[in-house]
This record gives sequence, C-alpha cells and structure tokens, in this order.
Amino acid sequence: MAIATVNPTTGATELIVEPHTAEEVGERIEEAAKAAQVLRGTSFAQRARWMLSAAEILEDQAEGLGELITVEMGKPIAQSIAEVHKCVKAMRFYAARAEEFLADAPLEDPSSVGASRAWTRYEPLGTVLAVMPWNYPLWQVIRFAAPALMAGNSGLLKHASNVPQAALFLDTLFERAGFPIGSFRTLLIGGSGVAAVLADERVKAVTLTGSEPAGRSVASIAADNVKKSVLELGGSDPFIVMPSANVAEAAATAVRARISNNGQSCIAGKRFIVHTEVYDAFTAEFVNLMSGLVVGDPLDPATQVGPLATLAGRDELAELVEDARALGAQVLTGGTAPEGPGFFYAPTVLAGLTEEMRIIQEEAFGPVASLYRARDREDALRIANQTVFGLSSSVWTADAQEEEWFLANLDAGAVFINGMTVSYQELPFGGIKRSGFGRELAADGIREFCNLKTVWKA
Repeated sequence: MAIATVNPTTGATELIVEPHTAEEVGERIEEAAKAAQVLRGTSFAQRARWMLSAAEILEDQAEGLGELITVEMGKPIAQSIAEVHKCVKAMRFYAARAEEFLADAPLEDPSSVGASRAWTRYEPLGTVLAVMPWNYPLWQVIRFAAPALMAGNSGLLKHASNVPQAALFLDTLFERAGFPIGSFRTLLIGGSGVAAVLADERVKAVTLTGSEPAGRSVASIAADNVKKSVLELGGSDPFIVMPSANVAEAAATAVRARISNNGQSCIAGKRFIVHTEVYDAFTAEFVNLMSGLVVGDPLDPATQVGPLATLAGRDELAELVEDARALGAQVLTGGTAPEGPGFFYAPTVLAGLTEEMRIIQEEAFGPVASLYRARDREDALRIANQTVFGLSSSVWTADAQEEEWFLANLDAGAVFINGMTVSYQELPFGGIKRSGFGRELAADGIREFCNLKTVWKA
C-alpha cells in the first residue's frame, strides 16, 4: 500500500507521501535513542508540563484535526472531533497521575528478607516502537504515547499507510510542546520495514494495535530479539441480552455500538446474542433502527454512518456477508454496497447464522451485525465464547445472580454490564485469546514499558 491519503468518501487520492529512506529511518531511531537518555533524567513535573502543553495544542486544533481524520479515514465529523478531545483527556490524566502510578513501593517488613529497607521502583525501558492502525488515527497513538513519554521513554511510530497526515502531525506534536528533540518520531515506512526497526538494538520494546496476522509477525520478531511486546488485536465482541433487561434501551445501545466509527472498532459489539424470550422484540427494534440510519458524507453533521476507510476493507466485509448469505443466512436489512463513489456499505443485520459461515469466527469490521437466538444463559455463554477472540463484552440483565455468573464465565478482557464497551483512560484495556496480551491505559498501561526494579538494602 502506498503511503497516501485516499479520501474514502470519494475514492480520490488527495496526497501521496514519500517514504523515509533507510538512512532517514536510522537517523530517527538515533534521535529517539538520544532523547530517551535525556528524558530518563527529567522529573515527572517537567514531563507533565510538556504533556499539558501538547494537550493544549490538540485542544486548540480540535476542529481542524477532526476534519483531517474524517477526510483520511471517513468517520462522521462529530466522532472525529470527539476523538481529539478524548486524546486531550488522556494526556491530562497521565500528566496528573504518572508519578503516583510509578511511585516506589516499600516492603512493609524488610526484616523478613534480612534488609533494613527493601522496595520496588519503575524505570523507563528506553525507545518503544508503536505500530498503529488507522481506525482511531490519533487516539490509538496517544493512548500509547502519553503514558510512555510520562514514564520517561521515547517513542517511534509506524502508523497505518492510509493516514499519513495524522502521522506527520504526531511527528512534531510533542517537540512543539517542549519535549526534547526526538522524543517522538514518525517513521514513514511500509509494514515490511518494521522487522528491521524492531531488530535494532536501540529499540527496546514494541506495542501493536491491529490485525491478528500483523500481531503474530511483530510478536515473533520481538521474541526473536528478546524484547517486550504488547498486542491489542481483533475482537468479535458479544452483546448479550437477557429477559430481565430493558430491551428498548439495549437495542438502541446495540445500534450505537455497531455503527460507532462506521463499525470499524475492535471493541464494538458485533455479535448480538439474545435470549429467545426477548429475541423477537429486540430484533424488531434493532432492525428498525439500523435500517433508518443516515448513510452519507461524513463531513455532513447529519450523517450517522460514513464510508469504510479502504476499498479493500469494504470488499472484505462484503465477502463475509455474501459467504453467509450463500450458506443460508437471512439478511434482515442492508447487505449491499451502494453504487457510486466511495467505500460505503449499508448498515446490515444478519440472522440464522450457522457454524460453517466465516462470519462466525472472523471479525466483521464495518456496519454489519450478527444476530443469534439463545435458548438460555448457558447457550448464550456458549455462543459468546465460541470465537477465537476475547477482547470485550456487554451483558444486559437486571438479575444480580445472572450478572455475576456471566462475569465469572465470559472469556474477555472486559465485561460491561447494561452498557456498551468504551475505552477509558482510568480503566485497563486489552484482551485474551487471539485478541492479544498486555494492557493499555490506567496504571497498568504506563507500567507495561517500565522495568520493575527490586532494591534490597542491608
């Protein structure tokens, strides 16, 4: 894929960016390595001042950056602007909390290990490589960069090739805010260039958000070089509705969950598993709302669903739907790519799914919802846990015992009860199974790229 902005609303190429040469990549790695040494010697207070300044830059440019995001990857403009403000909140959060999260932790009874004092401390690893996707061009990067820089690391970014303008903005953001030169650098390279960067001894660790194949590749390279890796991969999140739930509220929330970011979110509800007692009522409301969504130009504030980010992504989604249709699935609404320019796909609801359909195991990355009828809670759990993914989940119930049972048995990194999954800087984020390993956000996220050093003193 060329490093270029291809407007998904029109299909037109608006900007082509020349990739960095091997020499330029080496220079940027060296800048980052030198900056890591400088950052290691700065205080939390100093880094917080720089981080708050970077947050102000983002906040001041929120509308322009929102338009940039929408032009590059197609999400509705209000969601793009909201993404910028979400980044600002996370930056301020880590500026305020990093020192607390990484504070020394003394052993209560050092005499138990024969010491006068014993404690642990967190220290930065150095330069960390981030391989990031296009679906949240700023948020995915900032949720790594804010904690990493506040911990005293430097960062290198290999961004998705279809969002080069976002990548170039991030290249200078932290330096403009006062961070040392090289504290954060974008590498304009293709996926094939990641291996050499990660193998470089100046790069100490890697974090990747993306597809399972990309995660396997990066984790393998990191393992070969004995380097820490954190992976946030795909998800096919279950959204379970039980008889005691508020069905109307659950259906309305299910629509928001499925179409957020034009359906291109790892943590969005994708598989809607509904108890047979409320299946018909939920389905009627859900299909009615999905079929009434406004699809169109994402720069128009009235638009609820914009185009998919890439033509390849739209085609892959259409193939999943056609596979299910050919094997007998019912298309309750949508199921087509409209004629005309852009990478649009109609909001779609599928029912009558069977094991041989690809969509049972593969992630539908777009506005396509899968409906399942569950006989009882055991059947709902079986369907929820049957995929290879385990990112997040949503359970709708007013029964406290039922709530606890699902909490204990769902294979997921998170369970949201009577609400849709959202990432918050205050809560750890990540998955299990083929959704990856490690955690982002909260205290856990900032600690991922630190050395936990044990200190013993006689």
